[in-house]
Amino acid sequence: MEFFIAIVLIGLILFFSYLGIYNYLIEVKNNVSTSYANIDVQLKKRYDLIPNLVNSVREYMKYEKETLEKLISLRTKAVSNKTQSGERLELDKEISQTIGSLMVSVENYPDLKANKNFLHLQETLNEVELNISASRRTFNSYVKQYNNAIEMFPNVYVAQTLNLQKAKFFEALIEEKKVPNIEELFNKK
Repeated sequence: MEFFIAIVLIGLILFFSYLGIYNYLIEVKNNVSTSYANIDVQLKKRYDLIPNLVNSVREYMKYEKETLEKLISLRTKAVSNKTQSGERLELDKEISQTIGSLMVSVENYPDLKANKNFLHLQETLNEVELNISASRRTFNSYVKQYNNAIEMFPNVYVAQTLNLQKAKFFEALIEEKKVPNIEELFNKK
């Protein structure tokens, strides 16, 4: 009878040990999956953010450029000898309106200048890149924990019954190792 109780106790200990190891392995496996998904979230943020920021900066630069070009064109027309006096008055009125709209923009948003937008773009890109880097480090940390867990005794036996394979660490692609050329993004039409 004592022998039977000892066998049952050993069986229960093995069962609960297996169950504990099983749950731990599932947890570390899910941590790897979750951290990988977090990288995807950050990459999606990058993919969504960068074109929007570049377009915003480009649009502001376009507005600034168009306004300045319009002012130069109006001034050139106004000072040319070919312009009639009535036309000059209309051009002067248009120049005043253009300058007024430019000044209102500058007065309402004194920091809204192209260089500030570039600084903001750079800060935002840096933030996104830092988040991606942090997500990749977290992923690699969980991969290490997972790989260690499935290779260590006695976990290795439970991992084999679950057919768990080693996970690969994140390694940057060759394309990602290249420094992005932000200027190219601005020059695309």
